[in-house]
Amino acid sequence: MSEAHNEHESLIKTPKQLIAAVIAGFLVPIVIIVLLVNYVGNNALTGAGSSAMTESAVAERIAPVAKVEVKDANAPRVYQTGEQLYKAVCAACHAAGTAGAPKVGSADWAPRIAQGYDGMLKIALAGKGAMPARGGTSPDDVTDYEIGRAIVYMANASGGKLPEPAEPAQPASGAAAASGAPAVASGADAGSAAAAAAAMASLKTATPAAASAGGNLEAGKKLYDTVCMACHASGVMNAPKFGDKAAWAPRIATGIDTLHNAAIKGLNAMPPKGGAANASDDDVKAAVDYMVSAAK
Repeated sequence: MSEAHNEHESLIKTPKQLIAAVIAGFLVPIVIIVLLVNYVGNNALTGAGSSAMTESAVAERIAPVAKVEVKDANAPRVYQTGEQLYKAVCAACHAAGTAGAPKVGSADWAPRIAQGYDGMLKIALAGKGAMPARGGTSPDDVTDYEIGRAIVYMANASGGKLPEPAEPAQPASGAAAASGAPAVASGADAGSAAAAAAAMASLKTATPAAASAGGNLEAGKKLYDTVCMACHASGVMNAPKFGDKAAWAPRIATGIDTLHNAAIKGLNAMPPKGGAANASDDDVKAAVDYMVSAAK
């Protein structure tokens, strides 16, 4: 009987124990509730698709598909350095030697450097093996001069000692174009200045027939300034130098149609359309007419 009686005795035997039990009965549930609220608040889940309504997501969806970039046509062109073009385009293959491309900094460049700058530039413009013409760039975005700078950068980083190619003359702009005065980039030699002067003089005296043959001379000048001048401004790879009457005379004698066909299809070291694959036949013809008019 004594053992059964002890089993049913209350654990609270004093007033202090009673007070403590009452306080605990209030505090423990409150602490538990506070902990649960904090846990739920810190681990709130969002419903499916609700993240699509955030400010950044909405801004991305309503952003225009295309952006218009306004450039000053009269502003001098800023050319990329060889290193900049290498990192933006060439490194995709030449950094690791992908698809047989000569890896920068390796002995693979030795036989290429032995070909000389002109030989390497010709291959880069026309393409070879897995490498597309111009490394896949457009002449509207990357000039032959910039490609040449990238070649020099890669070759010199691989043991070569090639000089930096000469910067081409900038096209005429603003008042200079209106008055017929040539605008020549800093560092261009006297020969380039004379060639530019001859070109502007020929524009002033050109006959309507010459201006319309093969396209507009202004369109021809634009293509020349962005593509053709890379070789014809200084006579690279035996290209007839712009404004050189003696060099152009035997070519002019073959007839304008022959010159047009050679420019469109390519001849010797010159790739089809001078490497400007996206240029129209009419624009190529116009560029030929522009150079011919400067050599008459």
